[in-house]
Amino acid sequence: MAQDEKIIVIGAGPAGLTLAYELLKAGRKNVTVYECDKQVGGISKTIKHHGNRIDIGGHRFFSKSDWVMSWWESFLPIAATNEQNVTLHYQGKEREHLVRPHPQSQTQSPESDDVMLVRSRLSRIYYNKTFFDYPLKLTPTNLAKLGWRKTIVFGLSYLWTRLHKITPELTLEDFFINRFGRKLYQQFFKDYTEKVWGVPCSSISADWGAQRVKSLSISSAILHAGKKALGLQKDTSVQTSLIEQFIYPKYGPGQMWETVARHITDMGGTILLNHHVNEITFENNRAVSITVTDQNGGQERQKCDVLVSTMPIKELVAASGNYFSSTVKQIAQDLQYRDFITVGLLYKSSDITRQLEDNWIYIQEPGVNVGRVQIFNNWSPYLVANPETTWLGLEFFCSEGNELWTLSELDMIKLACFEMQKIGLVSTLNTLDSVVVHVPKAYPGYFGESYKRFSTLRNALDTVENLYLIGRNGMHCYNNQDHSMLTAKEAADQILSGQQDKNKIWEINIDDEYHEEKSN
Repeated sequence: MAQDEKIIVIGAGPAGLTLAYELLKAGRKNVTVYECDKQVGGISKTIKHHGNRIDIGGHRFFSKSDWVMSWWESFLPIAATNEQNVTLHYQGKEREHLVRPHPQSQTQSPESDDVMLVRSRLSRIYYNKTFFDYPLKLTPTNLAKLGWRKTIVFGLSYLWTRLHKITPELTLEDFFINRFGRKLYQQFFKDYTEKVWGVPCSSISADWGAQRVKSLSISSAILHAGKKALGLQKDTSVQTSLIEQFIYPKYGPGQMWETVARHITDMGGTILLNHHVNEITFENNRAVSITVTDQNGGQERQKCDVLVSTMPIKELVAASGNYFSSTVKQIAQDLQYRDFITVGLLYKSSDITRQLEDNWIYIQEPGVNVGRVQIFNNWSPYLVANPETTWLGLEFFCSEGNELWTLSELDMIKLACFEMQKIGLVSTLNTLDSVVVHVPKAYPGYFGESYKRFSTLRNALDTVENLYLIGRNGMHCYNNQDHSMLTAKEAADQILSGQQDKNKIWEINIDDEYHEEKSN
């Protein structure tokens, strides 16, 4: 392929920016990224509000991939202090070579702006006004909180399940019951998961569990506890959900992608914000052009030799006119997504009633809509303008157009304040500041008739020779930002080599032991 072939990338999130950078680094000259938002980063962007910053959903910078870890570090080196241990434990290994001089400066202290910090990880479940470890661990403390009656009931339920496993394992409900027993599933998994997705667990494919929490189970927890008690296993070889440290950009995840974007433009690439791709023209199994609308309503048509898409597949097919069959168009049109709203609430720290050392808290109290609470101070103290305040992000899972989604900003803030006081995490209805952020198509849905027929849609899109699908929405796959980066790297390698095997991109997300667990 010619070095000057025109490569168009739709979307400036982690996948799109990674691919653009890799192509430019390899010598490609004509790379243009179109982004419909006013800033880069996708759902990994950082939103600024009155001096405080919001990380949408929370993004731990941690990966099993050495390539990803080194890639991040090449843009934002890790700051070291005498008080911090910069050795990260994961995958049964220790990384001790993370700290390197910044390419622009010899300093690596947290006072430098372009750095990542080593942060402590803590996530907990909040149920019955009591904190439990997340994921659930079989510790004396947790068992005492449950009480001996529930411990016995949950144990017997789990043993029953081991003797009567559900086969075949088709739904997410089957998946959870097989790993935790019916009683524990009903106590800690069912209501929260259904709050997140808005449909019963019995309607969600078991694929979601395989993607996110495949080997996390009571049996693995028992095995780990036994090995630890006998001194046969160190804490560093547990599921990666239990990692105790991660790295994090000083000013939130968007800082990483803003830095990458600057490198892309410095290398000659083009990133156009507030540009919406609303039409794609295909001819003879090739994408030949796109039509783009800018923020002023102006339209332009751009030819392309290669098209890489991170936009939702639903929108991609809708923009393709009548090129695809009516069956393929219907499958794409009916794909389901889950959206959420983040409400930022700023409190005087004295108004917080509990000691909150968590990055985020999973709310399983009955009678409230909030699903998760982030404490931005604990992601990075630099996300908060005043250290005497506590900056919280409340996540409400919903669907575009439903009652929560259409609430006014004032009513949404009132609801968030009321629920925080109701569950007992704050003592007042009053806040110092607040903001509402809507996040559409945050989670691709693993449910509905269209998802069952997704392979038909995928096969049709894969027949377009010069079209590459990457990233979470680009592949309709619930992956993490580093997973998205790996799909981008594979696509870039194929574009550069001219040797195409799109299955390799899809296989990155299949049976991959990833963030939520690891092999022992």
